[in-house]
Amino acid sequence: MKTNKLISNVKHSLLAISTLGVLLGTTTNVLAEDFDKSAADALYIENCASCHGADRGGFIGPKLTIEKYDMMPISGLEAMIAEGTANTLMPSWKHRLNKQQINTLAKLIKNYPQENLKWDKRDIQHSLIVNIADEAKLPKKPFKEIGEINDLMAVVSRGTYSNGKDSKVVFFNKKNEIVGEIITRDAPHVVNFDPKNRRWAYIKTDGGRVFKVDLYSMQVVRSVKVGYTGPSLAVSYDGKYIAAGSFVPNTAVILDSKTLMPVKYLELEGMDLDGKYVESDSGSITATPYNNHIAFALEQSGQVWLVDASKESLPIKKIKNVGRHLHDAMLTPDGKKMIIASYDDNKLAVIDFEKKTKIKDIKAGCQPHTGSGAITKIGSRLVGFGTNIGSGPSCDKSVVTAFDAKTFEVIKQIKVSGATESPAAHPKAPYVAVDIVSNKGKDDGRIEFIDKKTLEVVKTIDIGGHSHFPEYTSDGKYLYVSSGYQGNKLVIIDSKTLKTVKTVDMEVPAGIFSAARPDNVVVGN
Repeated sequence: MKTNKLISNVKHSLLAISTLGVLLGTTTNVLAEDFDKSAADALYIENCASCHGADRGGFIGPKLTIEKYDMMPISGLEAMIAEGTANTLMPSWKHRLNKQQINTLAKLIKNYPQENLKWDKRDIQHSLIVNIADEAKLPKKPFKEIGEINDLMAVVSRGTYSNGKDSKVVFFNKKNEIVGEIITRDAPHVVNFDPKNRRWAYIKTDGGRVFKVDLYSMQVVRSVKVGYTGPSLAVSYDGKYIAAGSFVPNTAVILDSKTLMPVKYLELEGMDLDGKYVESDSGSITATPYNNHIAFALEQSGQVWLVDASKESLPIKKIKNVGRHLHDAMLTPDGKKMIIASYDDNKLAVIDFEKKTKIKDIKAGCQPHTGSGAITKIGSRLVGFGTNIGSGPSCDKSVVTAFDAKTFEVIKQIKVSGATESPAAHPKAPYVAVDIVSNKGKDDGRIEFIDKKTLEVVKTIDIGGHSHFPEYTSDGKYLYVSSGYQGNKLVIIDSKTLKTVKTVDMEVPAGIFSAARPDNVVVGN
């Protein structure tokens, strides 16, 4: 992989933007003449941007702005950077950065406001890196150890510093053996698989780069940078397009899946539910087999844009007034309807792709965060499960929302012991698994198992570190769970006995994605 060229491209873009900021007078405090803003920006983008956002406006980690740290002395910022924060993704940087570098970052945060970064269609085109130009030279079938592509499990490893050789995606086969690793350099966030041609997978990093991966040979074919920050990614069901979104800037792009060149560039803005015209982060992007549509969630404006990928012009239908702060989404098994989390309304909104409108609201728990969601058959009924990540004093109960996936009526609010981020289900597994990511605002490391028959929690397992993103294997025999932060391992559990069968050391494991997802349409089906 041409990582040096990748870093050079990223640095070059940031340096140009940062220099412009200095020329426009964006500083608020006087610094010593020897402070090199361009060098500080490069240091920040290399080490901090994957978590805190390239513009310092926050992402997985909190924002790093002069307003937030106005009262904190430089020495306090230096100590925060050097020592890190326990039970979070923030590591101790004193083992990687020297005192001068830590001082430079502290001064940048203390003296410069949030950046206003742009990344347009032309920037995307110029960021393309081609590793393998002639795809005809790639193998005709997967090497033996891989086995069936649908059995692959992709596990995201962010790396302790969310940057470097330990930031990668690790692929496991049916025997729970590692069969490939793709080093992404910046922390990877999501993996999607081509529904049409199963040899291709696509990875999106928190640095905004999309990688096209050949699963037959476990090699990166090409990559392109679509923005600075933002996790969303989807592959159209005809395999022609890759859709990727950004928080910085507030844009989304549709790429040609073969070349990764942009074919449609979207500026995400519009009227919100209160009549205010706002720019929006790109929330979930969801591809559906129903009429080959791609749905873009605009977080702040509360809109869902449907792109018709079956038409060359890629026309857009805008569905407005869906909810406040839209985020994760899941599909019904037929792909006709989408259930999307509305954070600030404590509800799940149901979008009908046939009618192209919102048809229902499902009352959820505190701050619904469905992850990939889960819908599975229980008896004669299709039951959906939505997790709720809200916790602390403002949340009086922690529940998982079970709903009828045809009528969208609430079946039960299942009591769990804390905030949950992502559910997992499988037709051959007796339990729905949910990750308890926090309890009363404190980090947690447990997985709770809900019995399908009783819809009650019947078993709790502590996996030894921040638990998140459980996912069953394609045959339902095993459950993969990430034990992040202090755990730093992947845990593989027998789906029936709930005994741990294997652990794999990994630096800050996160999202887990089964290659069978495109065939199943929704997790748990």
